[in-house]
Amino acid sequence: MTTKELISAIAQETGMRRNDVAKLMAATTQAATEELINGNSIQIQNFGLIEVKKKNERLCVHPRSGERKIVPAKMQVSFKQNPILKESINKK
Repeated sequence: MTTKELISAIAQETGMRRNDVAKLMAATTQAATEELINGNSIQIQNFGLIEVKKKNERLCVHPRSGERKIVPAKMQVSFKQNPILKESINKK
């Protein structure tokens, strides 16, 4: 599903104008991004937990050339689904 399709689905479900839903989506993603940048997690009831985790520096080996490289440490977004969501997905 693309962002445009999601906006249309939400507009149809709520009866809101697509333009208003698009503004709401933009504000939501902006607020969520800022929270993650600040090191906070986002918990959405009946959906899941979005948080930032640190991946440690590691040694990587290229499979063809055998060249060894150190991959630097970085922050990565992690999603842990809620048990209700997991159950809903597995029913189908």
